[in-house]
Amino acid sequence: MATTLFKLVMNAVTTTITDTNPEVEKYFYKLRNNEVVGSTIVIPAVQFTDDAGNTMTGNLVTTDPDNGYYLLFVNGALQQSSLFTVSTNGSQVEILTQASTVPISAPITLVVNNFAPSSTSTTTVTT
Repeated sequence: MATTLFKLVMNAVTTTITDTNPEVEKYFYKLRNNEVVGSTIVIPAVQFTDDAGNTMTGNLVTTDPDNGYYLLFVNGALQQSSLFTVSTNGSQVEILTQASTVPISAPITLVVNNFAPSSTSTTTVTT
């Protein structure tokens, strides 16, 4: 009898569903004179109000370094991320700019967007 090579014939299909699950927090503030320090604006977390209009009593939510980002709007204009910092514990926001160019009472909005992604996969193998 001759040698025969047996080949396994199969097909596999994997379906993956991923949910990004964004968690968005928004904080609002109107610039006051006492937050202008030289050419920098330093805003303590307790000066912000949240989306419900409540004054913050603690630190701001911070981003997850791998799954989040900040957006900062000053007087309605989106700012480059290199122009501001949020302290690592969320206790203050520092805007590195020419503070004299920002009018007093200008609205400042900080948006914190974190993601908590989850995925499920199903693999179907047919032979």
